[in-house]
Formats: sequence, C-alpha cells, structure tokens
Amino acid sequence: MMYGNYHDMSGWDWFAMSIGSVLLWAVLLTVAVLLIRNLTRTSQRPNTLAAPPPEQVLADRFARGEIDEEEYRNRLAVLRTDGSRLTEH
Repeated sequence: MMYGNYHDMSGWDWFAMSIGSVLLWAVLLTVAVLLIRNLTRTSQRPNTLAAPPPEQVLADRFARGEIDEEEYRNRLAVLRTDGSRLTEH
C-alpha cells in the first residue's frame, strides 16, 4: 500500500496536512459563499438621489429669498401650464 503508511509521518507532516485541510475547506466555503451571493444578488442600481421636481426647486429658491413673490407666482404659473403658451411664438 503506497498511501496507507502513516507510521513514517512526523509531527510537521501532520501539522502541514491539518493546515492544508483547513485551508482547502476555507477556500471552498469562500468560493461557495461568493458564488451564492453573486447569483442571488438582484440587479440594483446604486442609490442615487432623484432630482427634485421643478416646483420644489422654485419653492426652495423663493424660501431662500433668491426670487420675490411675484416672480415665484409667475414662474409657478408657467410650470403648471401644459406648455402650449411656450410654443406659440
């Protein structure tokens, strides 16, 4: 029997075989976990903040004092129209 003779193994041989077994299982488990995570991951886009609606931007500018009430109301009225007045030139 070629591989059945464990009587000639020293302490270092047992130690190397034990470490090798632990490393083998660690690599196999790591590959399995990464594979499962990759296969079960849903394709999600990164969390990106959506741009606020134009009315909110206008309200923020009015709140900061960048525009006065008359300009705010005029621009708000334009935003709330269907856009037909903008193309009548």
